Amino acid sequence: MLPTVTVDIGTTSVKLCLFSAEGEPLDSARHPTPTLKDEWGDVYDLGALTGVVLRYVQDLEPGLRATVKRLAITGVGESGGLVREDLSLASPMILWHDHRGADHIASLSEAGRRRVYEVTGLPVNANYGLSKAAWAVEHADGAADGAQWLNVAEYLAAWMTGRRWSEPSLASRTMALDLRRGAWSAEVCGLVGLDTSLFPELRPASEGSTISPGFATDAGLAPDVRVHVAGHDHMVGAVGAGTGRGELLNSTGTTEGLLFLRAAPSLDVDAEKSKLANGLACAGEDFTLFASIPTGGAAFAALQGMLGLTADRLAACIDQLHERYLLGQIDLTRIPLVLPQFRGSPPPTKHASARGVISGIGTDTSMEDIVFGCFAGMVLQFRDVLELFPVDAKAVKVIGPASRNELWLQLKADLLGAPLSVSHFPEVVSRGAQALASQARLDWEACRPREVPADDRRADDLNQWAAEMRPQWDSLKSVAG
Repeated sequence: MLPTVTVDIGTTSVKLCLFSAEGEPLDSARHPTPTLKDEWGDVYDLGALTGVVLRYVQDLEPGLRATVKRLAITGVGESGGLVREDLSLASPMILWHDHRGADHIASLSEAGRRRVYEVTGLPVNANYGLSKAAWAVEHADGAADGAQWLNVAEYLAAWMTGRRWSEPSLASRTMALDLRRGAWSAEVCGLVGLDTSLFPELRPASEGSTISPGFATDAGLAPDVRVHVAGHDHMVGAVGAGTGRGELLNSTGTTEGLLFLRAAPSLDVDAEKSKLANGLACAGEDFTLFASIPTGGAAFAALQGMLGLTADRLAACIDQLHERYLLGQIDLTRIPLVLPQFRGSPPPTKHASARGVISGIGTDTSMEDIVFGCFAGMVLQFRDVLELFPVDAKAVKVIGPASRNELWLQLKADLLGAPLSVSHFPEVVSRGAQALASQARLDWEACRPREVPADDRRADDLNQWAAEMRPQWDSLKSVAG
């Protein structure tokens, strides 16, 4: 592969790495994702974001910086803003979970919603870029002439090169792309009064652009370094994990993603009702079938806030609970049932306004009981979402922060009654970005995986508890909205 600086723009943090030609991390940094609030919701602080990226490259040891041949950018899939030809903004750069454009799709008929799914492979939802783009045009007051809709990763690439383009896996998260044709859909864009000219040319992850002379000078990079938009972070993770058809990629972070690669999209009525999201893979001709659980790693912040715990204290509590769980010292009958919808609900409802619910608290309920209940609820939610997919996973690969949470992993393996294969490599998504920019293939063994086996006795106990809790669990979901 080629020595590469990768930029991974996550919900919580921006991860920057320098990888060697052998795919090993030589340097890395992590910064809180810079955001602001405007009168409608959450937007990126682009000045701070570009500053973080530029300073990282500038601060590399000169000898290492001189080796860089590629810059590869990945990130969340549904963010974006209107960017003019001179790269000035005609709108804010809106975060993925912001619903300011919801009114533009609220009036779509059932037939219209069905048609959107048939064409784009996405359930109608204000997370996706189309409604945000319609909102942005409406609020540009005529100043959007020549502007195009770019994802935040695509904006960084434009800032580095002076050129605007869209990468297909990110384009497939806009709800504006005809999935089968791999082209912008005039029909769907017309439903919200937009023209396809609002969306830029499509360029695969393997095809980059040379950095601009100005950025080369500012960053101290050679003038022939090329920039690649690697794609949607979960899909890039599939490349980093060497994911094959029939394998489930469990990509964890602030949210939790479940992803399968498919030879063809799933566009039937059942898939639409389940609100499964189809998309384009970052490499090859595969399609993706994907679902996102809004509360993944975000549960840690929720627990810290609710229980007044520091990060270290919560980590120690989780470690102790894991040890007790392995020793059979957890009495499931006294564990509260926690529906962890702290950031909204996953498919098949996908309600951004849904709330978490805790049931079964008594005077003898401890802080440890609530923490255990939260992770038990997270794996129940995981299994519910997995059951929506029309495919049985022949293997489960786990990447991201959850790979370091032994309790979360063991509960998941036991509830599924199947082993998990867990990456030991810390930045699978970032190395996937390097591979895409280098037109290289990776295999799972390069992630140095380890197995988390299921235990038959614990699996029986956990599944019996889950079955007994099912009526109450379903009731909590109806209460949460």
